[in-house]
Amino acid sequence: MEDAFRMAAIWLSLAVVATVLANHLRVSMALVEICVGIAAGFTVERYFGTGALGADIDWLRFLAGAGAVLLTFLAGAELEPAVFRAKWKEVTVVGMVGFLAPFLGCAAVARYLLGWDPRASWLAGVALSTTSMAVVYAVMLETGFNRTEFGKGILGACFINDLGTVLALGLIFAPFTYKTIVFLVVGTATIAALPFLTRTFTRLYGHRTAAIRTKWVLLVLFGLGALALWSGSEAVLPAYIAGMVLAGAAAQDEHWVRRLRTLTIGLLTPFYFIRAGSLVSLPTIVSGPLLFLALLAAKVVSKIFGLYPVIGKFREEQKERWYYTLLMSTGLTFGTISALYGLSHGIVTREQYSFLVAGVIASAVIPTMIANFFFLPHHLLQDASIPDEELSRLESLPSGSSDNERNGLKDE
Repeated sequence: MEDAFRMAAIWLSLAVVATVLANHLRVSMALVEICVGIAAGFTVERYFGTGALGADIDWLRFLAGAGAVLLTFLAGAELEPAVFRAKWKEVTVVGMVGFLAPFLGCAAVARYLLGWDPRASWLAGVALSTTSMAVVYAVMLETGFNRTEFGKGILGACFINDLGTVLALGLIFAPFTYKTIVFLVVGTATIAALPFLTRTFTRLYGHRTAAIRTKWVLLVLFGLGALALWSGSEAVLPAYIAGMVLAGAAAQDEHWVRRLRTLTIGLLTPFYFIRAGSLVSLPTIVSGPLLFLALLAAKVVSKIFGLYPVIGKFREEQKERWYYTLLMSTGLTFGTISALYGLSHGIVTREQYSFLVAGVIASAVIPTMIANFFFLPHHLLQDASIPDEELSRLESLPSGSSDNERNGLKDE
C-alpha cells in the first residue's frame, strides 16, 4: 500500500507541474500533460531503469483507462440529440472523410514509402486515421467551445471518425465471434434502457442518497467497458454512446455534470494523458527521425487535404475552417489502442509500434497548438450569447484553466 501511495503522489506531482506550466505557457493542459509524460518517461527510464515510472502497474492502467472512459462519456453528453440531428449531414460527411483520407493515405505511405508488410501497413492506416476525442473534448472545455454549436459539431464528427476506426480495426484484424454478438445485443439493450433507468433512479433516490446518479453511471460505464474488452472491442466506444443518450438529462442538471468533470479532470485524466506520453521511446524516435516525420506528415497532410475542402462546404470563415480541420487532425486514444493491439497480436514490431505511438501523440500536440495559437475563432464565443464581461474574463484566462474557473464557479 505504501508503494501505491508513493507512486500516486509522484504521478499527481507531474499533473500539478503540468497544470502550472499550462497556465504560464497558455497551452492546453491535456497537451502539456502529454509532454510532461514524455519527459518524465525518458528521464526516469534513463536514470532508474525501464518500468520505474510504473506506467504498466495494473491500478495505474485502470485509472488511466477510467479517465479515458469518463472523458469520452462527458464528450458524448455535450452533444445534445437535437444538435446532432440538426447537424447530421455535417458530422457524417466530415467524420467519414476524416477517417478515410488518413486511413488510405497512411497505409499507402507505410507500404510503399517505408516498406512495411501489408498487415502492418493496414494497421498503420487504422492507428493514424483517428481523431482524439479525449484531446478535442479537453480543448473544447478549456476554450468554452463545448457550449457552442460549432464545438458540438466537431465532437459529433470526432465520434463518426473514431467509429470508422473501430469498425476498420474489427473488420480487418479482430475475429467476429459469438462474443461480438453478445456485446452488440447486451450493449444495445443496456443503452436503449439507460435513459429510462437513469430517470427512475434520479426520481426515486437522486435527492436523498449521496451521488446515486454518479454511482449508477459509473456502474454502467465500467460494466459496458468490461463487456467491450471481453468481446475484443474498446471500452471508450460504448461510453461515448451512453453519453449521447444521456445528453438530454445532463443538460438539465449542469451542477451534476460539473461535479463529474471535477472528478474526471482532477483525478483521472492526468493519469491517462501522462501515461500516454510516457509510452513514447525518445531514443527510438531519435534513431529514426525521418520515419517518425513521414508517419506524422502522412496523418496530418492527408487529414488536411481531405478535410479542409469538405469543411469549407459547412464553414465559410477561414479561421473556423482551419480550427475545425486541425482539431480533426489530432489523434490519441484510439490511435494508441490500435497500435497496442497490433503489437500484442504480432502485427507490428516494437520499433514500428514506437514510431506509430510517437506519430499519434505528436498529432495530438502539434495541430492543437497551431489551432489554438493561430486560428482560434474568438468570434464564435461572442455569437454564443455569452455576456461581454464574462467573455472578456474568459479570453483573459490561459487555455489551461479549468472549466469551473471559466464559469466563475467553485468546485463542488
